[in-house]
Amino acid sequence: MRLRPCLAAMVFATVPLTGWAQSEPIAVAEMHDRDGREIGKVVFRQTAAHGVAITAGFISGGLPAGQHGFHVHEKGACAPDFAAAGDHFAPEGHQHGVLALRGAHAGDLPNLHIPKTGEHVVEFFAAALSLEPRTAGNLLDEDGSAVVVHAKPDDYKSQPSGDAGDRIACGVIRRAS
Repeated sequence: MRLRPCLAAMVFATVPLTGWAQSEPIAVAEMHDRDGREIGKVVFRQTAAHGVAITAGFISGGLPAGQHGFHVHEKGACAPDFAAAGDHFAPEGHQHGVLALRGAHAGDLPNLHIPKTGEHVVEFFAAALSLEPRTAGNLLDEDGSAVVVHAKPDDYKSQPSGDAGDRIACGVIRRAS
């Protein structure tokens, strides 16, 4: 299933490609639910000083309404099941959650707040992530990385993963061509 044209335009128009230098790396994760349906896209753009700009868009009915944990995981795999993505991306070895005393995992992202329609677009920056080779937060290293949406909200403190519940959507992060 493909994103509806209006949502796809919203996702990619939120941070237009024309506003980014040609040399800045871009990566994309096509998000799929447990039935294999494509339900959205997450776009990663390297910034000069603020890590990675992330734009995530989901189609109507793609995710259940409510709050959902949203994380980058350590392996670029979603199959055979979403457990293949491994644990949260934590190259610096920090604890989980923005409320952790010694800092959060690099892959700890803000919860998604999905409205009743399910259609949702959000944009934010993740300073600890990178698309640049030979950096601690490189999402495109040898084993890659994946983005995972969880069934429940992340409480931003429980170890090791925020008590966010089952993995309900996953997408492998790949360099955009």
